[in-house]
Amino acid sequence: MEILLAIVIGVLYAAGLYLMMRRSVVRLILGLGLLGHAANLLIFTFGRLVRGQPPLISASAERLAFSSADPLPQALILTAIVIGFGVQAFTIVLFKRVGRVLDTDDVQQMRDADVFITE
Repeated sequence: MEILLAIVIGVLYAAGLYLMMRRSVVRLILGLGLLGHAANLLIFTFGRLVRGQPPLISASAERLAFSSADPLPQALILTAIVIGFGVQAFTIVLFKRVGRVLDTDDVQQMRDADVFITE
């Protein structure tokens, strides 16, 4: 299972980086989303994948008697999803505003423009 997830993570990183290298703003935002998903999946994989064994300790036991999934990476992923959504929303609004002022969605033309946005 970990091998399959490693391949999926690699493909997501590669596709995200490929999209971010394109000149379109839409592809840049999609690539940013793919990189976020790849990072979340990577953190999830580090937390050990164990089926059917929740990380709960009974009242009479002092420690887990079996190997279980680590709940900390899962909590970190939930936080990362919310932060990633906020970053994507900010990026979409920022590029929409810049695209409206400069009348282009080409990243290179945006970089070359010597226009200050003052509205």
